[in-house]
Amino acid sequence: MKFRSRPREEPEINLIPFIDVLLVVVIFLMLSTTYSKFTELQIKLPMADTQAQRDHPKEVNVGVSSDGRYVVNQVPMAGRSAEELASVLRQAATAGKDSVVIIHADASAAHQSVITVMEAARRAGLSQITFAAQSTDSAGAR
Repeated sequence: MKFRSRPREEPEINLIPFIDVLLVVVIFLMLSTTYSKFTELQIKLPMADTQAQRDHPKEVNVGVSSDGRYVVNQVPMAGRSAEELASVLRQAATAGKDSVVIIHADASAAHQSVITVMEAARRAGLSQITFAAQSTDSAGAR
């Protein structure tokens, strides 16, 4: 018995469903994309100095020099005791108990000078205390 061999059919990939799916995805992406509305108006924004706008009524800046002198909100203090500093901090704290004391201490300032500021803030009823530091990048630029 001799069987006749069938001619082999080449497999074929039907691309039409693939193209249909891609077309639907493209249409979906086009419809869901939001376009910027600012291009409709040609506006020029006003200029402002950001440092001048900076207003922090809740901040009390206390500077401590290397020889133990104090500066509260850029006003030098005559005395160095915790009681005097506490009364000045009470006056400078315009936001009351919500004021934040920022201590700007010199790197060579005595540890006791910084502790005195912290004690004065406690006596004045200011519990939020933070320390200012300078990054090493900006220190090398000077």
